Amino acid sequence: MPIEKIILVEDDQIIRRNLESLLRQRRCEVFSTVTLAAAKEALTKDTFDLVFLDVRLPDGEGTDWLKELQLSPQRPLVVMMTGFGSVESAVECMRGGAFDYLIKPFADNQIDVVLKKAEEFTRILRVNQFLTKDGGTAGFELLGRSAPMEKLRQLIRQIARTQATVLIQGESGTGKELVAQAIHKESPRNAAPLIKVNCAAIPENLIESEFFGHEKGAFTGALNKREGRFELAHGGTILLDEISEISPGVQAKLLRVLQERELERVGGNRTIKVDVRVIATTNRLLEQSVQRKEFREDLYFRLNVVPMHVPPLRDRRPDIMFLAEYFLGWYARKHGCPARRFSDDCEATLLAHHWPGNVRELQNVIERAVIMTSDSPVIESSHFCLAGPLSEVAPPAATSLDKPAGAVSRTAGAFLTLHDLEKEHIYAALERCQDNRTQAAKILDISVRTLRNKLNEYNGCADPSGGALGSVPQTETGGEIPEADCVAGSSA
Repeated sequence: MPIEKIILVEDDQIIRRNLESLLRQRRCEVFSTVTLAAAKEALTKDTFDLVFLDVRLPDGEGTDWLKELQLSPQRPLVVMMTGFGSVESAVECMRGGAFDYLIKPFADNQIDVVLKKAEEFTRILRVNQFLTKDGGTAGFELLGRSAPMEKLRQLIRQIARTQATVLIQGESGTGKELVAQAIHKESPRNAAPLIKVNCAAIPENLIESEFFGHEKGAFTGALNKREGRFELAHGGTILLDEISEISPGVQAKLLRVLQERELERVGGNRTIKVDVRVIATTNRLLEQSVQRKEFREDLYFRLNVVPMHVPPLRDRRPDIMFLAEYFLGWYARKHGCPARRFSDDCEATLLAHHWPGNVRELQNVIERAVIMTSDSPVIESSHFCLAGPLSEVAPPAATSLDKPAGAVSRTAGAFLTLHDLEKEHIYAALERCQDNRTQAAKILDISVRTLRNKLNEYNGCADPSGGALGSVPQTETGGEIPEADCVAGSSA
């Protein structure tokens, strides 16, 4: 991060003026004073990046204020200065929290070295704070042996060594973020940070501040200066996840950053140069968003320098069992479960599924199966909670149980009452479980007795004794256990 604002506390007039002039030549804003009192007052009114502090001053010891500054939540870096240097004094200052220690008089190049070190230290500190707060990345590498995945890896290797902007498109859950991570890892910028921005998760009124940062007092709640994500990514890569979700106003400002590689913080007038590589992802077709005037055409072309498409899981079916086996071992270790294995019919079940949630859905299905199989070493296909695309879900057909006369059909176009909706849902569960009431009650999360009473109610029967009237013979086997929605809803 650039060192922008500096407090200079020095009682020697010649040294103070020379150092002040040098710092301003380095494009730093300097508050110069002779006393500790004036420096403390300035720090209460504004934030500063660096303090050049003399050890001995007319109104006190600089080392005493150094210790006070270490307790401040927004403490600046402190460089101690003295004309009477000693090993003991240097050790005391460094133990007290000083960033550096200079003996007067000093040369201009010594100050340049201090400024450079301070910039690098501040950048590393801010990036680490952001990554720690963001929680880092808990995910998997790109896995798969299918032809589409091999082609994708080849494309990643080809474009990673360039500086080109990349637009990654694909359905939700396909692994777009993992592709972006792979590009950064293979690039010459891999020693610098990969900063991620989830554009869909940031409120519209805050996204500009998240992108570009803000100055103290820029808006209500801006109590301190803050660097934006583009500044944090300086020298590295910035990932703009779900780029289609940003507002037109921010799109225009983002276009300037992509074109000029410079920005201004919210509430500031200082132009900041940034050296970043931009990778954007979206699960929408941006071409259609451009046609609907929802996304700027010039920004689209600026982002779409190198387009990439991540294939859905249904187009890479040779990878399904490979991924399933990998996730099986991963989640067994994660949850402290015994080693599991799939039964013989699991492969057919997994390969037949449409996978609307892609790899993320597969990941969730396997994790849920590992947890729900209790102590059984074998995972059966009935342990999977699989749901097809909502557009492909057919209305429930009649089960072997006779529906009461006058039942409202979902296909009839009539608006269902809550009672009728519950009734059809129960019949659909019975159909899926091949009339196995135990299995149906389990997936409906109700007791078998409650299910029996509901069925008696729908058939106009009552059984005060609790016995089943006209019950269907039950078996211990059942079909697949469905779940209303097994599709994960996070980005990439």
